[in-house]
Amino acid sequence: MDLYELFSHCLKITYLQTGVSASYAIKREGHTLYIFFEGSDGKNDWKNNLDFPAKAYKRMGKTIWFAHRGFLKVWKEIEPMLAADIADKAFKKIVVCGYSHGGALAMLCHEYVWFHRPDLRGKTEGYGFGSPRVFWGVKTADLKRRWEGFTVVRNINDIVTHLPPVVLGYSHMGKLLKIGARGKYSGVEAHYPENILMELRADLDR
Repeated sequence: MDLYELFSHCLKITYLQTGVSASYAIKREGHTLYIFFEGSDGKNDWKNNLDFPAKAYKRMGKTIWFAHRGFLKVWKEIEPMLAADIADKAFKKIVVCGYSHGGALAMLCHEYVWFHRPDLRGKTEGYGFGSPRVFWGVKTADLKRRWEGFTVVRNINDIVTHLPPVVLGYSHMGKLLKIGARGKYSGVEAHYPENILMELRADLDR
């Protein structure tokens, strides 16, 4: 799928809800597993969006990194629901995608796949459309490798992609892909899904 198709699926697919505010969807296509995360939908999502003190994401071993506390809480609700599919060796490629709040979850999921499926490193793609920042702290070379293949798609001045502010220690991981034309939208309008979709379509037509 190109980015236009992928984002279209992300907006239209039927989501399953687990816990208080965690929504995801799975699409199986041959040996490829697609995982989608829904954008903010309701008060609980916004409560978690604004719960941005950093929290340690601990793994077995020495590496400990820090993430936005609200997004990490939601991801931990979804993680058990996805673990079996991600571990399934029948899948030779995994594509993770989310919009806004869901883009933050896609970022966390991408790292989970990297950690648990070392055989798919280099074969995993992740996309956070209009995604806020999730990672907090210093980006070491080891940590950067965890998000190789992950792309944050920013419609030029999308306000959500600039939050939480860099001054608080947050940054994007992976590649930042800028679409759209400067001055065409306000920072809020640039985040609207229909405008992101329009700019992705325009990129295809160029």
